[in-house]
Amino acid sequence: MKNIMVAGVGGQGLVLATKIMAEAALKAGLDVKTNDVVGLSQRGGMVWGSARIGEKVHSPNIPVGEGDILLGMEPLEALRWKGLLRKGAVVVINEKRTYPSSVLLEEKEYPEKDIGDLEKEYVVIRVDAVKEAKEAGNIKAANTVVLGILARHLDINKEIWEEVLLENVPPKAKDANIKAFNIGYGYQKD
Repeated sequence: MKNIMVAGVGGQGLVLATKIMAEAALKAGLDVKTNDVVGLSQRGGMVWGSARIGEKVHSPNIPVGEGDILLGMEPLEALRWKGLLRKGAVVVINEKRTYPSSVLLEEKEYPEKDIGDLEKEYVVIRVDAVKEAKEAGNIKAANTVVLGILARHLDINKEIWEEVLLENVPPKAKDANIKAFNIGYGYQKD
């Protein structure tokens, strides 16, 4: 069983990323349960989803301390969910920051040190997914870069991921999304 948490802010495409992950697992013959919380999804509000993938899954809810992989579509959102993870879990962090109002109003500081400290307990893979997506031809494919990194950590054939991706993105964005996925799939941690 793989327990995957996806955390981000509204407008980042978290629901689509979770859907693609779930459909890839189903096409691979695995059982999957997902859960998305999007009630706060106005641009900039925190959103999250979970997926549990395995032979037989009974609930989409990941027990505290059993998360295997955390996809942080924004660094602060990755930090918020660290308590869900087991020691040594994989944390993929998209480096593009979306500052909350309290930081923009200078009421609080963005927790750079705490985000950096994630590396003390977890395997952290940092990626400037927006930059990589732009190089692939579509800045909106940032989550696809992150999904490419995720794909290396799941027992699902790369071809299945690509097939599902092509079924879920607009025709004009297919080439850029395949390029973005492959950038993520081949991404090497510094």
